[in-house]
Amino acid sequence: MNELLLKAVDDRVDELVALTADLIRFPTINPPGEAYRPCAEYVGARLKKCGFEVEFIRAEGTPGDTDRYPRVNVVARFDGRSPGACVHFNSHIDVVEAGDGWSLDPFAGIVRDGKVYGRGACDMKGGLASSIIAAEAFMEVFPDFPGAIEISGTVDEESGGFGGVAHLAELGYFSKPKVDHVIIPEPLNKDRICLGHRGVWWAEIETKGEIAHGSMPFLGDNAVRHMGAVLKAFEDELFPALDRKVTRMPVVPDGAKRSTMNINSIHGGQTEDFRPGLPSPNVPDSCRLTIDRRFLLEEDLGTVKSEVTDILDRLKRERKKFDYEIRDLMEVLPLMTERDAPVVKAVAQGIMEIFDREPDYVISPGTYDQKHIARIGHIYDCIAYGPGILDLAHRPDEWVGISDMVESAKVMAIGLNVLLRGAGAR
Repeated sequence: MNELLLKAVDDRVDELVALTADLIRFPTINPPGEAYRPCAEYVGARLKKCGFEVEFIRAEGTPGDTDRYPRVNVVARFDGRSPGACVHFNSHIDVVEAGDGWSLDPFAGIVRDGKVYGRGACDMKGGLASSIIAAEAFMEVFPDFPGAIEISGTVDEESGGFGGVAHLAELGYFSKPKVDHVIIPEPLNKDRICLGHRGVWWAEIETKGEIAHGSMPFLGDNAVRHMGAVLKAFEDELFPALDRKVTRMPVVPDGAKRSTMNINSIHGGQTEDFRPGLPSPNVPDSCRLTIDRRFLLEEDLGTVKSEVTDILDRLKRERKKFDYEIRDLMEVLPLMTERDAPVVKAVAQGIMEIFDREPDYVISPGTYDQKHIARIGHIYDCIAYGPGILDLAHRPDEWVGISDMVESAKVMAIGLNVLLRGAGAR
């Protein structure tokens, strides 16, 4: 029967390409959250035509939600002919800014040389399109299937997912008995199954100073110089220590098998919001640094934080007038779904049938919405699997291969057959 299923996907290649291109043409840039509603409505209209019940859920009160930029999510469900498990495909519709360096229009959805180009092509509108095609093919071949299929297009994944999956999970959309298995079509390559991700701690460090005239800095206390001391201590002590930590998790690429910390941003002084304005003749009394610390399954969150605060506390003891505040922005523990979980085995069977080999099992270097599905929804039968090459995400001339989407859709369709009908389950 899988031959009929694969043919049903092949019959929809033109639809798959057109759907992907159409999704790219919605410039769902986050921040600030452009075009969320029209993109969600487009997805909902497509699924409603196939018989799905469609809901639009605005995440009012979440970060960034305004009447101008409403956080609108779409959730669609198709119930089969008899009771059974529910498989949910979750994709985020938001994309990062295009940035510079493009050789073509990032929101034109250009199809060329077997690829679909555009911001979000691989991360992850190609994955969303593939999951829709997979579900439609499965429903055509097996109209009497038991259980249910859900497909969601959610927002704000690129900024933490609080207005998207986190909000829906808090409302019960990712909880048993409503949902049993979750597949997130993130671009981790078509022959790999992503079991989870490293942990993350985002925090803002602020060093304090005292304002004074810039011509007499000795009368004030320069917060930027204090932050310079923090950065020097990080360079001399923290970064080398992190590089010595290595995980047993199968994280890709190899560099992410170590603990890492990125300096996301630094702001100090009175002129930061007035570019290209004139400099202010003041001693800065505040400097803020945002850190992005990625940690391993073997690390404890308390230790991760203390590695930073111990340095700050030592500077407070040793450096004259040094004072600081630190604010947590987000913390997520590392996740790793077991390889014998039902959704892992079902997608692995699809990969073996399409590619004639065992899949690679990997861990993502960065977090994605699996964190909310596990932490809030308590659904642990969850993986990331989808088309696209991870290294292309967020880069100029981003693309997704048409053949990759087709093969991934076939894998997803076989996974549905295993999870809902028990076909060929091993």
